[in-house]
Amino acid sequence: MHVKIPRVPLVATLVAVVAAAALLAAPAPGRAPAAAGIVRATATDQPETGRAPQTPTAPGQTTPPTVPPPGSTASGGQEPTAAAPAAPSGTVPGATPPGTRPPVVDHGPRTGNKVALTFDADMTDAMRYQLRSGAVRSYANLKIIELLERERVPATFFLTGKWVEQYPDVTRRLAGNPRFELANHTYGHLAFTPDCYGLPRIAEREMTADVARTFDVVAAYGGRQTRYFRFPGLCHDRKALTALAPLGVTVVDGDVVSGDPFAKSWRPVVRASLEGVRPGSVIVLHVTEANAPMTDEALPHILAGLAERGLEPAPLSEVLGVG
Repeated sequence: MHVKIPRVPLVATLVAVVAAAALLAAPAPGRAPAAAGIVRATATDQPETGRAPQTPTAPGQTTPPTVPPPGSTASGGQEPTAAAPAAPSGTVPGATPPGTRPPVVDHGPRTGNKVALTFDADMTDAMRYQLRSGAVRSYANLKIIELLERERVPATFFLTGKWVEQYPDVTRRLAGNPRFELANHTYGHLAFTPDCYGLPRIAEREMTADVARTFDVVAAYGGRQTRYFRFPGLCHDRKALTALAPLGVTVVDGDVVSGDPFAKSWRPVVRASLEGVRPGSVIVLHVTEANAPMTDEALPHILAGLAERGLEPAPLSEVLGVG
């Protein structure tokens, strides 16, 4: 494209050059993936869930986040800012400049027909105890993975480090599928803010190391690695985001929350997953069988509903515009 540059007085030109140099010298703000739909900066230290309060369960258990009311966002009603420019080609999806507060993304561009199916793999110490005691059979829903494999459906898995350690063979299976991306969901699914669905809270001084450790655990399996990160319960505030600044990540919340944890029927999960879905949507689901027992039954209906709406699942990086 040819751009005409108007003539300006010499003094004005010099002023503009000096101003541009000053801007280049300033620290760069956090940036989202290319054309990402929502980038939010936390203005206060209040938890940033935007979900209705839930009745806490036993410590270490997760409770089902609810779908945000119409017009709200995952930041508790905070308005989105403009999307940032594209990330450099060749970088790991989700990578941002280390030392900058990470962007928070809810969805990709509202164009095309792509949506992202994302599955959280939670694992707390309480969940591990349930497995060891025999109270629970499994927190790895193989029916979901088998369906995705059989139908060749792309998906992104947000893995906790303890889940990976509990299910190394399943993790290896996920990493070996070129349609699956691997992302970070903390090491032990501890809360990064107060009052996050009854989850035990991690100390602020341990936040950075917890997330860094998880990247190391997941990276050992290879596959389609990313620098995407999701907070447990989608709970984050200024302190939590600042703690992640050294790691060069993108925080992904999601604009469609299925509510599958502890669901008693597959129908509400399907309804929540389809009612607000649009091009660019990021759908939050779980692969933790005992804590989300209806997800495998809901998934075929979700896939059928997406097809009826002309929407197609794609890897998260592609939906956000950097695949």
